[in-house]
Amino acid sequence: MTIDQNILITGGRAPVALELARLFKAAGHRVFVAESAEYHLCRVSSAVEASFRVPSPRHQPQAYIQRLAGLTGELNINCLIPTCEEIFYIAAGLEHITGCRVLAPCREILARLHHKGDFIDWARSLGLAVPETTLIKSAAEWRRIAGIAAADGEQRVYKPAFSRFASKVILPGKDNAGTRGYKQGQTAPPPGISAAAPWVAQQYIRGTAVCTYSIVHEGSVVAHAAYDSRYRTGRSGASVYFEHLDHPAALEWVQRFAGATGFSGQIGFDFIEPEGGILYPIECNPRATSGIHLFTPEDGLTDALLNPGMLVQTGEVLIPRSGRKAMLTLPMLGCGLKPGAGGWSNWRRALRDAEDVVYRKNDPRPFREQFRVVYAAQKTAWQHRISITEALTEDIEWNGEA
Repeated sequence: MTIDQNILITGGRAPVALELARLFKAAGHRVFVAESAEYHLCRVSSAVEASFRVPSPRHQPQAYIQRLAGLTGELNINCLIPTCEEIFYIAAGLEHITGCRVLAPCREILARLHHKGDFIDWARSLGLAVPETTLIKSAAEWRRIAGIAAADGEQRVYKPAFSRFASKVILPGKDNAGTRGYKQGQTAPPPGISAAAPWVAQQYIRGTAVCTYSIVHEGSVVAHAAYDSRYRTGRSGASVYFEHLDHPAALEWVQRFAGATGFSGQIGFDFIEPEGGILYPIECNPRATSGIHLFTPEDGLTDALLNPGMLVQTGEVLIPRSGRKAMLTLPMLGCGLKPGAGGWSNWRRALRDAEDVVYRKNDPRPFREQFRVVYAAQKTAWQHRISITEALTEDIEWNGEA
């Protein structure tokens, strides 16, 4: 058991941050939240002692770090836990946050994992099977690579090297709302492609999507969950339904990668598993991911975050044991319009059996807060002429900036 601690969580807008806050509260810890958005899920949660609005990490990184450093001292914080892409800004300012443990590796490691081309290169160098992936740094390279793929009849997935929630992914034979109508084989590149804002062309592999969430300490996996991705926002967007998979091969892959890299922190991977059983990594999210929703207080996830060395010594890997199924109800309802290969009956069964990750009887206010979050994001989307998905992270995302 870990003694009661003061925890500071950043990225309070994210459902995973709310989940962590509730888990820490249930374990007897005191939870505080720092968030740059005016409205966010943790702001009104009964699991949170106090919420503090801080400068935008993307637009005011120095002021952001200064405020976090101040809060860690004022609140006697024992552990600061980033959950979203603000982790990149925190990692860049680690030397300014003293007196508490910060669950973030150096930014160089984070950047290598976050970059969709560099991550694949790293996995390949470790002898892991990977999809063919090519970095595209100019409009001319785009035309050449797309033209070759079209001439050879090969299918490719195109996406920015720095992106999230598949907001601009171009899949074979489909437009994507974030790509302004670009299609496979079209010669015109997306706007803004450059060495500073590269894209990748990745081999399209048919198969089953598998996602993971893990906590790793100095190369050892101490907590792990695998889950499928059958219901998403759109054809290729973020998962909105989470059901634990007993997938030993996924755990073995993560253990191999973590052991070879010596990584510490929270990390998630997206895989494609074709018939034949080989797992192909598609991308990495070096931060908290939705697998957190599969854990209950009884699973002890907070110990993996606060005292991972103990689990390393025992060799134990914490996994979800309750059989809990979870979902984001509002986007899950939208999935009913196009329920996919499983049809209406499977979608209705999933909707019936899963728990909403936001609503709790003993903590109902975050459910209402999410409507304020969406409304604020819609205003940001109008202002910047971006999608609402992009607007949700506009002030915290990191795209390779120095």
